[in-house]
Amino acid sequence: MKPKKSSEKDVRTKKKSGLRENLEAIAVAIVLALFIRTFIVQAFKIPSGSMKNTLLIGDHILVNKFIYGVKIPYWQKKIVSVKNPKRGDIVVFKFPEDPGKDFIKRVIAIGGDVVAIRDKKIYVNHKLLNHKYGIYTDSHIIPGGIQPRDNFGPVTVPENSLFVMGDNRDHSYDSRFWGFVDLKKVKGKAFIIYWSWNKDNSSSILDYVRWGRIGTLLK
Repeated sequence: MKPKKSSEKDVRTKKKSGLRENLEAIAVAIVLALFIRTFIVQAFKIPSGSMKNTLLIGDHILVNKFIYGVKIPYWQKKIVSVKNPKRGDIVVFKFPEDPGKDFIKRVIAIGGDVVAIRDKKIYVNHKLLNHKYGIYTDSHIIPGGIQPRDNFGPVTVPENSLFVMGDNRDHSYDSRFWGFVDLKKVKGKAFIIYWSWNKDNSSSILDYVRWGRIGTLLK
């Protein structure tokens, strides 16, 4: 027996079926991508030097949004609690003075901690903070009566709040100036640099990429 030839109607049906499958696959991919971005991980780009030398302008990072719990978008109500940020975490949060902007800083103190700064030295619960992340590029010490950059506090961090600072201590607009971060405003914890681009590099185009920073785990 000779095989039957596909009718024009069959061809149209197959085309519609194939188009529908492709559209369904695209829709599933979009929904999955939105779900991951909303609840699991989100990419951010570093626009300023306030976190030097941990993070540089042009670094692209991934932020774990699940680690501090699952929140309902827009309402920011936590429906699954995992854990709260701890001292030393690098967190992304909604800037208190402009919630439309995202800021990234390091957690210096958590709710209940007492924070004070004396001549650039940071004290948490009356103990000198001693870690390798913070850098100082200005030897001049500003009196606390003029501005709080180098002399601040003591203040007690409210419950469900964070005191955060940039690692580039002399060039960071942070909790010393505008106060505390509400835990509800924290989006997640930065954990890896997946891409780094130095647009100011004037040498070979290949050198625009900071190859050595790609894949760096953040601490």
